[in-house]
Amino acid sequence: MDIKRDKYLNDLINRMHNGMIKVIDFIANLGSKRYYIQSAFSMPTEEKRLQEKASLVNVNDSFKKIIIVKDVVNVTRDEDGITTMSIYDFLLKENSLEL
Repeated sequence: MDIKRDKYLNDLINRMHNGMIKVIDFIANLGSKRYYIQSAFSMPTEEKRLQEKASLVNVNDSFKKIIIVKDVVNVTRDEDGITTMSIYDFLLKENSLEL
């Protein structure tokens, strides 16, 4: 059974600049590994980057934390250990959770 989410995605895109916070979070478990995944449409400013990573910084464990953006960006890991990558790397690279 396919679940069509186009309407919801389009609603998010149409409302992305209205000042309201939109969060889509995932927690993925793979055996004994856990990944906290935060998606962000884009992070054009330092203020937006800090806003997007705030929930991940407050998770007090050592599991991997990832922010996924729609923009094409190099995979980076910041001083808090949070990895940022593009949706393309996340979806198309087999080892994306380990980048």
